[in-house]
Amino acid sequence: MRVITGSARGMKLKTLEGLDVRPTTDQVKESIFSIIQFEIEGARVLDLFAGSGQLGIEALSRGAHCATFVDASRASLNVVNENLTHTKLQKNAIVKNEDSLGFLKMTKDIFDIALLDPPYGKGLIDAALPTLVEHMSENGVIICETSKEEELPDAVSRFEKRKEHKYGKIKLTVYRPKEEI
Repeated sequence: MRVITGSARGMKLKTLEGLDVRPTTDQVKESIFSIIQFEIEGARVLDLFAGSGQLGIEALSRGAHCATFVDASRASLNVVNENLTHTKLQKNAIVKNEDSLGFLKMTKDIFDIALLDPPYGKGLIDAALPTLVEHMSENGVIICETSKEEELPDAVSRFEKRKEHKYGKIKLTVYRPKEEI
């Protein structure tokens, strides 16, 4: 696992070992950042269910203003902190050892980009979206990574599903604010 481009280009990132860990593949990560490539510069990014932090780190490497990493696992956040230090991107990062849903209920922060990659099949995205949309900027974008079988809602408050991309067993779902008619 590595940073694809930007200030930390090519740097290897650590990940936790074990069956519960499923890092985003380089192909899927490249697709995510292709979708938002013109929105990253100066953005406030949320890496919810952060895991190793690779998505938020990629965003910081590409010029995001700041990234907030949230994960309930202390072991995961130790890896996030190691990766941030290794890539020298820690000054623009906030790392929160909290349950993701609890964080969303308590935070006052507003985000331009939210990246959600929770454990598959547990309904965590469905549970997070209603609260998350309250913390998104006017033109924000939410990208969710799930198994290709998981179905997410077509709309959540002022956000609607705009596109789905499938890569083998993985699906990316992109939410953006509803278009005015």
